[in-house]
Amino acid sequence: MLVHIGKIVNKRIIGKYAIPAFNTQDLEMTQGIVRAAEKQKAPVIIQTSVGALEYAGMEELVSIIKIEARKARVPIALHQDHCHDFNLIKKLINLGYSSVMIDASHLTYKENVKLTRVVVSYAHKRGVWVQAELGRILGNEDWQKVKSGKDLMTDPDEAARFVSETRIDTLAVAVGSMHGIPVNPKTKKVLTTLKEHIDLERLQAIRRKVKIPLVLHGASGVPDQQIRFAVRTGVAIFNIDTDLRVAFNRALRENLKKHLSIYDPRKILAPATDALQDEAEKKIKILKASNKGRRPD
Repeated sequence: MLVHIGKIVNKRIIGKYAIPAFNTQDLEMTQGIVRAAEKQKAPVIIQTSVGALEYAGMEELVSIIKIEARKARVPIALHQDHCHDFNLIKKLINLGYSSVMIDASHLTYKENVKLTRVVVSYAHKRGVWVQAELGRILGNEDWQKVKSGKDLMTDPDEAARFVSETRIDTLAVAVGSMHGIPVNPKTKKVLTTLKEHIDLERLQAIRRKVKIPLVLHGASGVPDQQIRFAVRTGVAIFNIDTDLRVAFNRALRENLKKHLSIYDPRKILAPATDALQDEAEKKIKILKASNKGRRPD
């Protein structure tokens, strides 16, 4: 069932379990995510990126997600990931998103607050949650590229002030995770064995200062034990994209290699969708969200 994000993300879950926010860009990925949620009886967030909307078409992709979510036997919320275009955010709110992210983290603190407050004012009047980011998360995400620097991490005191001044509903924090697939700068090859490490002390300090739900972007690649610690610390939402893509692509390539005579796209893509579902189920279990998909009040 399609629900408002506030039905599945609230103070009751903080420290107990977390909601996975899975990115999608097409029918197959959406179906794999929904099947995983149903299999694990888990609430999930399905989110879109600006790039996914451009690739699939905004109304087309949103329609696919809505149809699959409404048929599901578990609660599913629709969220827009990193977006710096207020006009696009308005369109998505009109299309039925219950949560949107305004990412002005590339701006100065003052400018970030100013733009975020404008979006919050517009969204809250329409019952929509707003997520914002303070600090900058490493890696590549559509229109932005962030390379390195501890000075880019979220400052706990500044985070508390930011939340107070903007009245956002969820806060994306920069504590060491990263977007995308890491690549060796010399060989240009994907570093499939690289593990990211989050600054757990910083995360704890932010949690003590900030009472709204925290969001960890770039959760793919973070060691399982650190994810579990982050859940206990109070991170309520984990954004997961790369691990799903890797699972999907690996299965797709293996299927094509083994079955060179297959030409039916459905048979080509089916094993990849299954692999994505398996990976999504693993993430749901790590976040302890299994069997938490009761019908919301």
